[in-house]
Amino acid sequence: MSSFDKKNILVTGGAGFIGSHLCEKLIKDSRIICLDDFSTGGVMNIDLLLKHPDFELVRQSVCDPIDLESLPELKSFKINIQGIQEIYHLACPTSPKRFEEFKMRTLDVNSTGMKNILDLAAKYKAKLVYASSSVVYGPRLRDKQVFGEEDYGVVNHMTPRGCYDEGKRFAETMVNTYQEVYGLDVKIARIFRTYGPREKLFDGEMIPDFIINALDNKDLVVYGDEHFTTSLCYVDDVVSGLIKLMSAFSNIGPINLGSSEDLKIVEVAKRIIEMTESSSQIVFDNPLIFMTPLCLPDISKAKDLLGWVPLVRLEDGLRKTIDYMQAYKSLLQSGLR
Repeated sequence: MSSFDKKNILVTGGAGFIGSHLCEKLIKDSRIICLDDFSTGGVMNIDLLLKHPDFELVRQSVCDPIDLESLPELKSFKINIQGIQEIYHLACPTSPKRFEEFKMRTLDVNSTGMKNILDLAAKYKAKLVYASSSVVYGPRLRDKQVFGEEDYGVVNHMTPRGCYDEGKRFAETMVNTYQEVYGLDVKIARIFRTYGPREKLFDGEMIPDFIINALDNKDLVVYGDEHFTTSLCYVDDVVSGLIKLMSAFSNIGPINLGSSEDLKIVEVAKRIIEMTESSSQIVFDNPLIFMTPLCLPDISKAKDLLGWVPLVRLEDGLRKTIDYMQAYKSLLQSGLR
């Protein structure tokens, strides 16, 4: 089969939590180049994909010069002739517990890395979906908790989180500017808190740590108090939204992807204890800089323009995540991720 019978798609951060699920979905109809430096991703996430003839891993940072045509492992993709048709840009270190370690890299990814990917999109006239974040809206406000795409939000760029929060806002500005100057077909997905299989363990992400500790009958640690609330969207729903956004008309503007249901994290922890029949207890610890209550999404634009809504119920998403972690528990805990 000629490579022209399938699209060449570049997924940055493709070995990460959301990125690996996206690659799995896209590989059914396309040829996938996964670019990842494994800052927070893992080989285990793409282990099965590595054996697929239409999948190739390029291990490098988006901040380094990217010359896909010179890489011998991509020879079969015929990039010099066919080019790249679509780019999903998800690469960005996200680690609540290792946030300080990744500060400079986060700054680089949201500036130099974003420019490198946009230059690739311009070179190949590729469609691009950028995975931004709900942090562009800033923290929840007393009088406003739900944000739509038309809301500007308030972000203090001088806080310890500024390299990520303001970095995402600047990256969105770059995407918009390239669209205006070069006429690129680029879209912005503002992703809200997401959970599911392959989310990194022992990194401050509460859902996977809740589950693994519940399976071991250890304490479930809430970083905050009993009032901590959040929205949670299952990873398959987010992936579906990203793919729908790629196919949408240009100039659609930013799109919120997330669940609009506000959940008490303590209640989620209790549900996990019940589902795993665990004897674990819930304890509280100081909040992490990167793990804070975020605003809720108004998803009416995604409903109206993409026909997208989250379909996976919390109970079903937790069950799938628990089943995954039970199946791979020994590997996950041994650090093979």
